[in-house]
Amino acid sequence: MTQASPPILNRRQWLAAGLGASAALSPLAGLAQSDKYPSRPITLVVPFPPGGSVDVMARTYSEPLSRLLGVPIVVDNRPGAGGSIGSQYVARAKADGYTLVVSSQSSHLANPLVQPNLGYDPIKDFESIAILGRQPNVLVVHPSVPVNNLAEFVAYVKARPGQLNFCSAGAGSMGQLNVELLQLTTGIKGTHIPYKGGSGLITAILSNEVQFQLDNLVTVLSHIQAGKLRALAVASPTRVAQLPDVPTFAELGQPALNLTSWTGIAAPANTPAAVVQLLHKSIREVATSAAMQDTLKQRGVIAPEEMTPAAFEKMMSDRLALYGDVVKRANVKPE
Repeated sequence: MTQASPPILNRRQWLAAGLGASAALSPLAGLAQSDKYPSRPITLVVPFPPGGSVDVMARTYSEPLSRLLGVPIVVDNRPGAGGSIGSQYVARAKADGYTLVVSSQSSHLANPLVQPNLGYDPIKDFESIAILGRQPNVLVVHPSVPVNNLAEFVAYVKARPGQLNFCSAGAGSMGQLNVELLQLTTGIKGTHIPYKGGSGLITAILSNEVQFQLDNLVTVLSHIQAGKLRALAVASPTRVAQLPDVPTFAELGQPALNLTSWTGIAAPANTPAAVVQLLHKSIREVATSAAMQDTLKQRGVIAPEEMTPAAFEKMMSDRLALYGDVVKRANVKPE
């Protein structure tokens, strides 16, 4: 009698059984013997237009990951609704490891917290696989604001409640949520001016239409270096090499504000645990290579730390709880 193939476990069952922690097991353990993953092209959905930071990260990883896995990885841009359209598409795709999504704080944190009837749950509908990189955030002010550090900024804004404007890429975007957390933590109050997309933000703060923002460093680094904006603090594990004189929020006694942005890869819920583990192992191999480390550094991206799928999911759950409280307390509403 032919022995039956072993059952395919999803990642949560795998972890519950104590299998995921065993380094001695093959990443493909748990797959039926007749299955060989991957055996055909993998589609990597980017839920944003080409050229943005999430798209660039996807394409940075796709080629070396394709070489390692031995199959093509096709980057498929499906933009719309702040990343929700492409993310929903993947949430409803077949859970076989051949359709993945590049997850981010926009699509898997901000949107689920502020958009009603989103069509997917960032935890229940996905298997979080691995972090691709982290991006420092930075608090910047227009040079006309007469402050040189965080303490002076807080005192200045407190003395002028609602008089200084801050910008974000839209109501409920991470740029707004970051500033709302800053305001709740320090007791300041500015006026939110939402814009459509990143280019409008830069124009607004350079022209002094708005006076401050707290968002991704990469979008404003060149303007800081040119003296057109003043950086007061960075959200990063350590000081940023390009801005060695700018302290981290943690150094300034505000560890709750020292939160980096992240970009990762996720699969539909119930993707076999062996597939998730193989993808995790492969992504980590690419991420820790000297070539990728150099590439990320050149782009101002923090190389991703070792984070298991379970730890990745917990980080997301913790962020959802933290920013969910911010949304409630600040009464953040979608556009």
